[in-house]
Amino acid sequence: MNGSPITWLFSLMLLFLASEAGLFEPKVHVLIYNDLQNGADLTIHCKSKNDDLGVHLLTYRNDYEFKFRPSILLDTWFYCSMQWNGTMHWFDIYTSKRDTCTFCLWNVRPEGPCLVEYKKVTCYSWNTNA
Repeated sequence: MNGSPITWLFSLMLLFLASEAGLFEPKVHVLIYNDLQNGADLTIHCKSKNDDLGVHLLTYRNDYEFKFRPSILLDTWFYCSMQWNGTMHWFDIYTSKRDTCTFCLWNVRPEGPCLVEYKKVTCYSWNTNA
């Protein structure tokens, strides 16, 4: 037998501590804020290839937040469907190739979501059903 259970457990503990200390990719916090007009409720459903975060109802000016650790392969992708007043849109709320934020604040507006970063706001159009 190669290695004792204690050695294996110690190695696993070191890996966990290194991960939590941020020696690997840092955790990303995504916050989605309902900035729709006329006090409309926003229903969101976010997913990745591995996780379904469920359906969440955001009343006007409320938010939903989730956290994850991106893949070191730069292939992390979360997308969300968003519905209000009988309309439905979807958007790639986080992609490793586009996003560099570790705290990604998204204001959802009728014309599209806007990423709010320090001294910078970048607005996007909704994804199309191509």
